[in-house]
Amino acid sequence: MTSTGKCPVLAGTDRHSAMGTIANQRWWPNQLNLRALHQNSALADPMGEDFDYAEEFAKIDLDELKQDIEEVMTTSQDWWPADYGHYGPLFIRM
Repeated sequence: MTSTGKCPVLAGTDRHSAMGTIANQRWWPNQLNLRALHQNSALADPMGEDFDYAEEFAKIDLDELKQDIEEVMTTSQDWWPADYGHYGPLFIRM
């Protein structure tokens, strides 16, 4: 079998010339061009410049939030019944 027919991780023409391995740019997700995500103006931010995410997050009652999440996950709906009375398996599959 030729090297072009093999898995590109182990063989192929895309090897780094100096090290003999495939360059990180081919496989690592942080090498993606993310400039498209920053095309909106700061004026479009619905929270405004003065919004402090950490301060607002600190105001959340985590015990109450956990109770709400548990209630949602264990309350089966007629239009989409929960697996064995719990939506957790559905969330995992999604």
